Amino acid sequence: MGMTEEFETSLQVLRGFDTDISIEVSEIKRAVASSSRRTTIRFAELKQRRYWLPLMIGNGLLILQQLSGINGVLFYTSTIFESAGVSSSNVATFGVGVVQVLATTVTLWLADKAGRRLLLIVSSAGMTVSLLVVAISFYIKDSITEDSSLYGILSILSVVGVVAMVIAFSVGLGAIPWIIMSEILPLNIKGLAGSVATLANWFFSWLVTLTANLLLTWSSGGTFTIYAVVCAFTGVFVAIWVPETKGKTLEEIQWSFR
Repeated sequence: MGMTEEFETSLQVLRGFDTDISIEVSEIKRAVASSSRRTTIRFAELKQRRYWLPLMIGNGLLILQQLSGINGVLFYTSTIFESAGVSSSNVATFGVGVVQVLATTVTLWLADKAGRRLLLIVSSAGMTVSLLVVAISFYIKDSITEDSSLYGILSILSVVGVVAMVIAFSVGLGAIPWIIMSEILPLNIKGLAGSVATLANWFFSWLVTLTANLLLTWSSGGTFTIYAVVCAFTGVFVAIWVPETKGKTLEEIQWSFR
C-alpha cells in the first residue's frame, strides 16, 4: 500500500523501541514484493510442499475441531443432562456456557505463553479423557435402575465430564486452529485457502449438529465414544504434522514449509 514509514513505526512499537528491526523489515518487504509479483496460483502448483502442507494442516485442524463433537454437545447440552438424570439441566447448561467463556479468556493469555502446539495436544488429550468419562457413565447408567445409589453419582460424573470437555476444548482446540491457519498459509493463497477452510469448518459443524441428536438417540455412550476417538486422533495429527509457531515471524514459518 506504499505505507513504508507507517509499517516500520508499527513494527518498532510491536517489537519494542530497543529492538533492532532492520532484518525483519527486509524479510517482510521481500515477502510482500514476492507475493505482489504473483497474485494468482495455478492448481498444479498446489502440489508443492510449501502449499499442500499448510493447506492440509489448516483444513485438517478446522475439520477435526468440528468432528470432536463440540457443537453437538453444546447444542444438546440440556438433552444430554436430562438423559444423564440431572433434574436442573437448564442451570447446568448455563454453567457450561459460563465455564466456556472463562476458559476461552484464559486461552488468550496461554497461546503466547505455552505455545500453540502444546495447547492443542493438551486440549485433545483432555477432551479424549473427558469424553470417555461421560461415555462410561452412560454405559453404566444404562445397566442400572434409577433407584440405585450409583445412579446419582453417575449423573454428577456425566456433568463433570461435559464441563471438563468444554474447558479442554476452549483451552486449545476452540481458538488455536484459527490462529494456526492465519499463520501458516502463504500470502498468495491466504484469501482462497482461508475461505475454503472456513467453508469446510462450517460444513462439518452443520454435519455434526445434524447427526448429534440421531446418534444420542441411538446410544449416548456410543456417541461420546466416537467423539473421544476423533479427539485422540486429533492429538496424534497435531503431534505429527502441526509445527510450533509461537515466537516465529510469518516469514520464518513460511520458510519452514519449503
